[in-house]
Amino acid sequence: MGCPVGIGPEIILRFFAAHPAAGDFLPVVLGDPGVLIHTAAALGLPAPVVSWLPGDEIKAGTIPVRAHSSLAPERLNWGRPDEDTARAMAGYIEEAVRLIQDKVLSGMVTCPISKAALRLAGYPYPGHTEMLADLTGTGRYLMMMAGDRLRVTLVTIHEPLRRVPALVTRESVMECIRITARALREDFAIAKPELAVAGLNPHSGEQGMFGDEELDIIAPAIEACGNEAVVSGPWPPDTVFHRAAAGEFDAVVAMYHDQGLIPFKMVHFADGVNVTLGLPIVRTSVDHGTAYDIAGQGRADCSSLQAAWALAARIVANRRNRVH
Repeated sequence: MGCPVGIGPEIILRFFAAHPAAGDFLPVVLGDPGVLIHTAAALGLPAPVVSWLPGDEIKAGTIPVRAHSSLAPERLNWGRPDEDTARAMAGYIEEAVRLIQDKVLSGMVTCPISKAALRLAGYPYPGHTEMLADLTGTGRYLMMMAGDRLRVTLVTIHEPLRRVPALVTRESVMECIRITARALREDFAIAKPELAVAGLNPHSGEQGMFGDEELDIIAPAIEACGNEAVVSGPWPPDTVFHRAAAGEFDAVVAMYHDQGLIPFKMVHFADGVNVTLGLPIVRTSVDHGTAYDIAGQGRADCSSLQAAWALAARIVANRRNRVH
């Protein structure tokens, strides 16, 4: 459910009202039924919330909820997390991982959390991605932003810009290329993926005039990954995303957070999906934050949640098909 005082409860209600369907998969909510009912009453939304336990039948037209907190809704303040909501928020994530590892659930779709609230609850992680990696014992993972027109993975994620050049190493670029290529084959069912790698500097360094990372680090990494997929670059960052959105590449490997996410959100602001690659479980997420400024106002859009749900179901199905 994400943060109980963000837009997570609202977009969940709107998601179920849109009658989600994805083949053989049915959604359940790990969260707080009281918060959902309170949110629905405040916003005039339908709330056919029913209790769900592993093994229970999921009935059409209901919102099955595995209760993992029992917050007092009347004491909550929209947009203002506290220690109780923060601990509940983290607990939903832990419960989801446990139920997937126990093979009760097939995958998880996460509503937005607050990184500051995560710290308030005593967790050291900068976000969902790092927390999930720790919970699943995953050492090598990536964040991919995925949409119908553009997919982007990141060599560095939540890092201050001044630290990025030192973190862009031949090994980190190679690892990003390899994990991306494998995910495109296994999770997206693309037999021969084509990857474009962005440069770090303006004009991809212009043959060393604006930086030498492309010549010394990125180009050698691309060459070393020639057997992983069709990999090209390093391409100038100001043009490669346009080419990928036009269909020339299956994904772009970006060097840092805003280099990749700014063009992605220009194309997929409402329907983008955050996918964690490299995990032993399937995890997708909305590509937006808690939107505390509009929480509780009935203005939240569930398009990204719908897209995240559909992609999670697709990845689960693709992984199963590979096994069979």
